[in-house]
Amino acid sequence: MTEPLILANATLALPGETRTGSITLKEGEITDIADGASVPRGAVDIEGDYLCPGLIELHTDNLERHIQPRPKVDWPHAAAIIAHDTELAGTGITTVFDAMRVGSIKAKEARYGQYARSLATELLELRDQDALKISHFLHLRAEVCSETLVQELDEFGDADRVGLVSLMDHTPGQRQFRDISKLEAYVKGKHGLDDEGFKVHVAGLKKMRDTYGDLHEVEAVKAARRFGAVLASHDDTTAEQVAVSAKHGIHLAEFPTTVEAARACHTHGIKVMMGAPNLIRGGSHSGNVAAKELAELELLDVLSSDYVPAALLLAAVQLGDIWGDMARGLATVTSAPATAVNLTDRGSLEVGKRADIIRFRLRAGVPALTSVWSRGKRVA
Repeated sequence: MTEPLILANATLALPGETRTGSITLKEGEITDIADGASVPRGAVDIEGDYLCPGLIELHTDNLERHIQPRPKVDWPHAAAIIAHDTELAGTGITTVFDAMRVGSIKAKEARYGQYARSLATELLELRDQDALKISHFLHLRAEVCSETLVQELDEFGDADRVGLVSLMDHTPGQRQFRDISKLEAYVKGKHGLDDEGFKVHVAGLKKMRDTYGDLHEVEAVKAARRFGAVLASHDDTTAEQVAVSAKHGIHLAEFPTTVEAARACHTHGIKVMMGAPNLIRGGSHSGNVAAKELAELELLDVLSSDYVPAALLLAAVQLGDIWGDMARGLATVTSAPATAVNLTDRGSLEVGKRADIIRFRLRAGVPALTSVWSRGKRVA
């Protein structure tokens, strides 16, 4: 039995409100919450800083960035996973759904090689060895514009903790890259393609979609059901696309690209997730709808750090300012994502929940993170 840890004189981000109080952690759980600014003997004086649940990240490309820090540079996976885990802990993320693409193109010159199964195996082994600071689940990004999606999905099973499966369709000229010029700038910049190389890239993806797309959508939906995972759509643009998502049983929409799509998602009871970098930058790097606009229209439910882990807490605080409700802003990165993926043991400061807690204070409107606990253990 470990001694309880009492964090006192804090601004607690509770469900629906913030108020001064203390919280007691023991054996990895929250065991008591009390009101008031008193600091009992042996307690840690939080000095009025915020305490809120550990952040829950549902969609991040950060692990992929660590395993391939530059194009054609493959970093040792175990080292990359540990660095990724440490980085997320340092930004206040205590639960992550690590996004891994499934669905590859076999041609030697293709930029979409297979990697998810081997990477997931290494991650799970490190988790079993208690080598990771925070809680990891798998998020399989099912790329329908590929040749091997069905075979790659078949490599995963019940023991893999697949919590999310998202339907990814990066066919040029629709969804995220409806504006081909945006795709051209992105792909040429990332992969160094010339004009002819880009044309070949686009033609190949369109042919892949025509050949495999419909089958792969059906098989990805089946796989999500087999895993018991939440199914997500990606980059819905039109009400018609959202209607298809709803028929698939999708519960979460990642980064809808238009107001029309976001409205349709809410009509169908689908939660809307937007990128924290979009909110912070004031717009989408792909030229799509701004997260702030959706927030002001009451069409934003969940935030994701996407490609900048440190963006998650900052964007939640900014949403608190936009809405005039800090508890609500913080809920978009704590209780809302937990609910979206059916995690009932975390995401809120309540007795009996996991002791995943972060401490921060505001400096010129920017959150300065000072402490992170995962299951009651200090990890940052």
